[in-house]
Amino acid sequence: MYVHSIEADNTTRYPALDQLTDNPFHLCEDHSKDSSMLTLASAILSDEQFYIIFLFLIFTSQLINICSIVSNSLSIAVFLKLGFSEPSNISLTALAICDFTLAVLFTWNNLCFWLTYHNVRLPFHAVNVTYLTGGVQSAFLSTTVAWITAFISFERCLCILVPLKVKRLMTPRGTFVAMLIIILLTFCPSFFTYIRYKFEWVFNPYLNITILDTIPVNSELAILFENISIVTRGVIQPLFAFSIVLICTVLLVVQLRKISSWRMSVTSVKSQKIQPEENLASNSSAAKTRIPQKEERLVRMVVAITTIFIVSYIPTCIMAVCYVVFDEFNHFGVYRRLFIVFIYIISSGQPISGSVNFLIYYKMASKFRSVFRRLVHLDRQA
Repeated sequence: MYVHSIEADNTTRYPALDQLTDNPFHLCEDHSKDSSMLTLASAILSDEQFYIIFLFLIFTSQLINICSIVSNSLSIAVFLKLGFSEPSNISLTALAICDFTLAVLFTWNNLCFWLTYHNVRLPFHAVNVTYLTGGVQSAFLSTTVAWITAFISFERCLCILVPLKVKRLMTPRGTFVAMLIIILLTFCPSFFTYIRYKFEWVFNPYLNITILDTIPVNSELAILFENISIVTRGVIQPLFAFSIVLICTVLLVVQLRKISSWRMSVTSVKSQKIQPEENLASNSSAAKTRIPQKEERLVRMVVAITTIFIVSYIPTCIMAVCYVVFDEFNHFGVYRRLFIVFIYIISSGQPISGSVNFLIYYKMASKFRSVFRRLVHLDRQA
């Protein structure tokens, strides 16, 4: 999630880490009227600590992004081979496509920040241009991944609680429409950002050339739209989707425990040939909620996917809360260094989720594993 803010005065902020105090990597007293906040920010994260963490995170993030791009490419290829007769294949394919695109955007963002750090002279302002060419899209896709994961977990819960009704609704066409609606609803708030900011060629006195930069549109309506966009896509949508995933995952885990308990009791009865009467009541509820083994495997796979997602998405939720609580927690605020650190933790954590998903599919889905092995010629059968 990239919640980014560009200064309204549009002062040229071109990379020159040793000279320009308003570079996003540095702490500048002009960004805060409260000197105590500056002192606190420096105490929390000093310059030396920031640069060590920054270099480590950007290197780690790039490696993880490459792994995510490769693994999600393989997942998409396998799902295309499997076809979309099963609704779950559609939602999982949409998830893989979003994870793949998110990893590509994170790679672009990392490249621009890396060039900024090394003071590479470019015909565009790397940090500012990145906001409209990668940052906004990253925030949009990050929220989309969260909502698709929420949809998958919610759909599995309904399949267990009301299986007959859900099977009539969860058709391939219905799932495809649901994916389009999710993408549309998560994209709409990001669209308002392009009302607030625009690209423009500006003169850079440090390079003595004209470069492409991003400048704000300082109208009240544009500022209002930007605030709505940031709060919606950066706070409300991620936290709400995360809550749905968390609740549904807990319900699925509880249900799987009931099913496992029931299976163990049935196995015990078969071995003893007699079931004590006191166990009948305790097993009746689990017996009523038992599901076919194929559905159970799918539920277990969804639980694994959502659990990894929950762990990787926690930094995004923390960042959303900090953005609401601390006014200076943004790209050009006094806590900018902490903000950038959170960005790179997120850009490392979320691609991990996308990378691990491929291993989950391979381990827990026999059809996926079989198609993948044929695709990479590990199996000889056609």
